[in-house]
Amino acid sequence: MAAGALESDEAITGINVTPLVDITLVLLIIFMVTTKIVLNQAVPLDLPKAATGTSELQVVFSIVLAVDGRTIVDGKLVPNDEAILALARDSQSQHPDLRAVIKADSAVTHGRVIHVLDLLKQAHVAKIAFGVSPVAPAQH
Repeated sequence: MAAGALESDEAITGINVTPLVDITLVLLIIFMVTTKIVLNQAVPLDLPKAATGTSELQVVFSIVLAVDGRTIVDGKLVPNDEAILALARDSQSQHPDLRAVIKADSAVTHGRVIHVLDLLKQAHVAKIAFGVSPVAPAQH
């Protein structure tokens, strides 16, 4: 009689949760590992050694010219454009390979941008760039 009870045609009504938990944990581990890789943008490298190489990073001297007349140098508000000269000379003396980036609002006058450019030249900053926003290519 006991053998007949095991061979019944009744449907299995319970769900075995163990395989479901195993798959969920494996997926969780995969997501954790890939998230760590995606968030870590720097690739660790073992760079070769050279006698003439330098590990010095290039320093950027950032200048923001706002349309309302504000001047921001390296994230700090300065009283006027004339203050750029002293700050640029100081940075240039500390970092001879200084690169200046001028980010001017499109409504800032051309004369003001040229004046700031002249101040950087007086401070002997040779590498000067202009910050721009990319534009989508025109479709024909």
